[in-house]
Amino acid sequence: MDIQKTVDYHSLKGRVIIITGAGQGIGRAYAHHFAAQGAIPVIAEIQADKGAVVAQEINDDGGNALFVETDVGDEGSVNAMAEKVLDGFGRIDGLINNAAMFTNLSHLPFWELPVDEWQRTLQVNVTGPFFCARAVAPAMKDAGWGRIINVSSSTTSIGFENFLHYVTSKSAVIGMTRSLARELGPWNITVNTFWPCLTKTEITKNSPNQERFEKQIEMQCLKRSVELDDLAKVVLFLCSEEAAWVNGHNIAADGGYKFL
Repeated sequence: MDIQKTVDYHSLKGRVIIITGAGQGIGRAYAHHFAAQGAIPVIAEIQADKGAVVAQEINDDGGNALFVETDVGDEGSVNAMAEKVLDGFGRIDGLINNAAMFTNLSHLPFWELPVDEWQRTLQVNVTGPFFCARAVAPAMKDAGWGRIINVSSSTTSIGFENFLHYVTSKSAVIGMTRSLARELGPWNITVNTFWPCLTKTEITKNSPNQERFEKQIEMQCLKRSVELDDLAKVVLFLCSEEAAWVNGHNIAADGGYKFL
């Protein structure tokens, strides 16, 4: 992946950053950007083939990355991942709760949503970040330093029809962030929510179509398509020492799609 490194965050060098769902899409971009800063990204990905490829891409490019097959909706899998990271590096500095049910979800009126799909969405998108935060918190508390970023969505500020399970799950993450920031602040651990906008990646989605992307640009203050670099650079900042005084906030990177 071609990374446009326009800023150096020296405080990220050597930091171990767990990125869930980093085997593709935006998460993959995060991993490459952190590696370019000298950090060690951990690719916590349920799709083993994709996760291993991203780690190999980074290692082949002279970086240092670790892939750990992880189902964020399974507590045992998450705990095993955290233990493996600690065994390998002796530290966990950051967690980006990026993994989510999204691309293959049904777009239906809420009264037609399959109950099992609703439950799986909440398990991955809400309980998953809870499992991950709980798994990394002891190491961060011991170190007296940490960064947790919960990835939400711009859909939470405007609502989005026929997508209730996703919007509900991403709204819950906002409240989770605020409470975690209160609980973990005494140990110098910051917790923030990141709101990316709808972004084109290599992932095939059930929806939206091209018209949806064009409509988003119309509603933005900045009249261009978002790039993966636009999102990754904000996440780098939030994980850096430069963001030490930013805690418990919702940070949107959406080109002014919706004023908060």
